[in-house]
Amino acid sequence: MKFLAGLILFSLCVYSAPKGWPEQVQEIKYSSDADQTQQPALFYAPEKTGKALPLLVGLHTWSSNYRQSMSASYAQWCIEKKWVFIHPNFRGPNRRPEATGSELVIKDILSAVAYAKKSATIDENRIYLIGASGGGYASLLMAGRAPEVWAGVSAWVPILDLVKWHEETSKRKLRYAGEIEKSIGGKPLAGSKAFAEARKRSAITYLKRAKEVNLDINAGITDGHNGSVPISHSLIAFNILASEKDKISPELVESFTQKAKVPVGLYGQAEKDAAYGAKKVLFRRQSRTTRLTIFQGGHEIIPEAGLQWLAKQKRIRPPKNE
Repeated sequence: MKFLAGLILFSLCVYSAPKGWPEQVQEIKYSSDADQTQQPALFYAPEKTGKALPLLVGLHTWSSNYRQSMSASYAQWCIEKKWVFIHPNFRGPNRRPEATGSELVIKDILSAVAYAKKSATIDENRIYLIGASGGGYASLLMAGRAPEVWAGVSAWVPILDLVKWHEETSKRKLRYAGEIEKSIGGKPLAGSKAFAEARKRSAITYLKRAKEVNLDINAGITDGHNGSVPISHSLIAFNILASEKDKISPELVESFTQKAKVPVGLYGQAEKDAAYGAKKVLFRRQSRTTRLTIFQGGHEIIPEAGLQWLAKQKRIRPPKNE
């Protein structure tokens, strides 16, 4: 009887992959330390070999959820490379107080890592995070909120500052401004509760803590013109972590963002990178553990480029006397 009950419980918690995902991926539920609720995710683990395996945590975009087929390429990579993969919901689309960088979101993502550790043998020096747009925002946020976890974080076209993005999307009459307001309880006017809530949920508030994280920040040069997130978010994120000599001046950040071109003073600072395919790398700068890439494109991710970079990273351990 107990065996039958266990089978019923297992069947309620594990489902086949959604449309567009590899069939090896399963839909599961895991307990979140945030509120002890059962949260959905997609999960894949290779057959046990006795070896500790890398873990990839993939994050969905701003308006989607854990079933988003755009992320299926992450799972396919893990199947081919024999990595473990999890794709949590972290409270779904970013238009509710429960979502959008909330404390529930932070604990949901960390609890997804904990679930993977319980379900497979994970190499703790090779736990990776990747996401684009809203997933890039959540990636930067998690790099700052839990820097001790990640061997590498690859953030694509990310939102750094909700207050700034609210202002930008309001001017352009994009729906994201209203979704931010629904999440934080109103317009983030200086001195308001909504402003404080936006700051609390913004990656910019915590990113300085990520100095011991291998961080890969990517943006398409035309984003903010034909896409929703100006590249200033990526440039400023880089500056937060860069050494003084490597920072990009406010004037050059403004030029980059407004003209959608590499400023004259930064010509020649590009690299050939086959992982980006037809999307030519226009500008690249490395400082300490942070790499910035501006490529020929818009509001998009090149999964192969992010995944290839992550595969080379191992967790940076702080000195023993710290």
